[in-house]
Amino acid sequence: MFKATLKSVLSRKLRLLLSGLAVVLGVTFVSGAFVLQDTLGRSFDAQFAGAYDDIDLQVAAKARVSGSAGDAASAPVGLDAATVRRVADVPGVGKADGDIRVEGARALGKDGKVVPSTGGPRYGKGWTGETSLLALRKGHAPAKPDEVAINAGLAEKGHFSVGDSIGVLTGQPKRSFTVAGIFGYSGDRDSIGGEQTVAFTEPVARELMLGHNGQYSAISVDLASGAKSATVKAALKKELGSGFEVRTGEELSKASADRSREILDLVTQVLLGFAAVAVLVGVFLIINTFSIIIAQRMRELALLRALGASRRQMIGSVLLESLVIGLVAAVIGLGLGVGLGALGASLLAGTIKGLEVADLAVPANAVVVSLVVGVGVTMLAALFPALRAAKVAPIAVIRSAVAPDRKHRKQTWTGSVLLVLGAALLVMGLAGSGDAAMSAVLPGVLLTFIGVTLLTPLISRPAVWLLGGLFSRSLPGQLGRRNSARNPRRTAITASALMIGVALVTTLSTVAASAKDSVNNEISDKLKSQLVAMGDSGDSMSASIDPAALRQARGVDGVEAVAAASFDTAKVGKDTQSVSSWEDWGAARGMLSLRAEAGSIDELAPGSVLMNKATAKDRDLKVGDKVTVQLQRGEPRSYRLAGTFEDMALANSVVIPWADATEGFRNAQPSQAFFELAADASVASVQPGIEKALRDSPEVTVQSKDAIAQKFNDGFDMMLNLVQALLAVAMIIAVLGIVNTLALSVMERTKELGALRAIGLGRGQTIRMIMTESVVISLFGAVLGVVVGAGLGLAVAHSMRSQGVNTLSLPWSLMAVYLVGAAIVGALASLGPARRGARLNVLRAVTQE
Repeated sequence: MFKATLKSVLSRKLRLLLSGLAVVLGVTFVSGAFVLQDTLGRSFDAQFAGAYDDIDLQVAAKARVSGSAGDAASAPVGLDAATVRRVADVPGVGKADGDIRVEGARALGKDGKVVPSTGGPRYGKGWTGETSLLALRKGHAPAKPDEVAINAGLAEKGHFSVGDSIGVLTGQPKRSFTVAGIFGYSGDRDSIGGEQTVAFTEPVARELMLGHNGQYSAISVDLASGAKSATVKAALKKELGSGFEVRTGEELSKASADRSREILDLVTQVLLGFAAVAVLVGVFLIINTFSIIIAQRMRELALLRALGASRRQMIGSVLLESLVIGLVAAVIGLGLGVGLGALGASLLAGTIKGLEVADLAVPANAVVVSLVVGVGVTMLAALFPALRAAKVAPIAVIRSAVAPDRKHRKQTWTGSVLLVLGAALLVMGLAGSGDAAMSAVLPGVLLTFIGVTLLTPLISRPAVWLLGGLFSRSLPGQLGRRNSARNPRRTAITASALMIGVALVTTLSTVAASAKDSVNNEISDKLKSQLVAMGDSGDSMSASIDPAALRQARGVDGVEAVAAASFDTAKVGKDTQSVSSWEDWGAARGMLSLRAEAGSIDELAPGSVLMNKATAKDRDLKVGDKVTVQLQRGEPRSYRLAGTFEDMALANSVVIPWADATEGFRNAQPSQAFFELAADASVASVQPGIEKALRDSPEVTVQSKDAIAQKFNDGFDMMLNLVQALLAVAMIIAVLGIVNTLALSVMERTKELGALRAIGLGRGQTIRMIMTESVVISLFGAVLGVVVGAGLGLAVAHSMRSQGVNTLSLPWSLMAVYLVGAAIVGALASLGPARRGARLNVLRAVTQE
């Protein structure tokens, strides 16, 4: 049986190779993701190695609010001199010094704009002198309040020299300084991990970076002679309690490297997403290939059974074939993935100043996962055809080689049950809101997806017959229509590969279109301000506006009202989420056209908060209830929920009184401002005046409503571009599936094609017949995918009401493109099999057994 199996593989190597290509693609993305992650991870580790060599231990107070990855850094909790003395008195501590080093100092270039980041954070620190890590290269240390020293990486990026003037934005408005010195790091490094650091005198650093909330941000500890790090660390934790963190220099280096890895996580997830699509679609290709091959080998398999092969041996034979295919595909995919990972690491490293790419290595997890995905998926997909092969009776040796297509009641029942469960979860999710809704909708989408896929054979014959009517005016069209409908299960499996890809991208495109239209409608219909000052990135916490400049902007002719907002991350009850505060809540409420859902939102009295409806529902809060809010600074405060307002993308958050925000937010300055103009004023006449007033707030740009809408649209368009790339992967594998199915089908119908040619069907007509069959199958998969994807996309979008998605829209133009693309894919996929079918030798074909 082993020899027979290997000969079977070698005799069908071209057909099986097409199936293996889908696995190759999936393994390539998987291994590429792990190689990229490992290579750049080791690069960051090397970059930050030694960054804290001058520190044995560091003590810092735990942040009051810990943000998730991608959030702005938490505000530091200041430490006083008494805490420094407590640390110094712990046994084993040789020396303890207070340090000031806080993220949030943004240097302004000579063009008045913030110096672009090179991939790392922007620090403001208090100068404490040179160390084994840090040394001056030019100039001298800052000695006066208006002097700073900057690292060489910042100096190069901003083209600064000693003696130049430099503007710096912090938690306070812009301040101007003189560059007194430029410093670098050990190992001749200009920067560590692309960071930019501005060093002030300690009193100025305390004022700007800590806001006088404490004297230091951390305490550096040097161990006494003979003291062990672990022992002293444990003693410090016991002395200081749970409100403090004690970390070694190595742990600090690792934490810095891990933070820089955030971009790696995003890239890795994208690559793994492509891999998931490739593998999922490839499963159907493999199932179809083995099913057709087994159908064609029916007499061969029956002969083996007649000669004494057991059912177990038959299953083992088919699985051995799949093992060989999966192993070869995994090895090829691993090799391509190593190349993809190396290229990606090189390209990403080029965007970060001073980051050297580590030597290429293939991590063990890349090899293991590649083999598991390649071999495991292939063998799992071949299992069902293998079970079918085991059921071949020895008597089939005297029957026709091709078994008739049978009904699959178990598959139909399973698909029906999964579809019903998925629909039930979708209904539950649509009835809820917030996280609870999404937790029901997403499993519902998955089960519905699987259910529809299993039920596809049930609808394939009538659907294909209907679609084939578009091409049935000619004889080749009629024959192609009948051929595509003759084997519903095979047609369904072939079309399912394309259906899944199209359904996935249609779902994502529908969600994006709904979110896009929701934002656009809010901006055009509800936003009363004609001009908005906000950061270029659109992030509500990415910029700051000088309050004095904002007061000046209020006096610009034509400005009727101004609503300034500040945003931050806080802990509301037990959950961390975005909070906002408005300097003039009355103006904000009118400008955003907010409507009360419960209670009153007319005023925001001290000790009270407002919430959007979905947030209050998720927190199970009603008007009058108490809620505890922990801001970035200060102690937790208890507030009364005074009212709730309708959900909308521009205002979904908890609204805090302005007086509390100025004390408790990480940055008390406004980050956005909305301007409502007088009835007789125009945008063109007022915008220059506002821009002039805000010239010392370079992080914000004054934009019209149309420009703001376009900014949001650009973000959605980027998402859609990624979605189209996913579709491209699915299309490639779908092409392989259709080519494989048609090629095997042509071989299976050799005698039939010979007979058609013998009675007068020309070569051109044969090509058109096979092309019609291919296009009909492709259109069936695309139509089903568009319908299923649109329905699921609308369900997901509806469950996102708490995120402000209040308009349900379908991407009609994209859906049309998907259908046209499917027809083109079907036509292209048929070229090879059609040419082969047209070139058959008629005499040999009609006499073939």
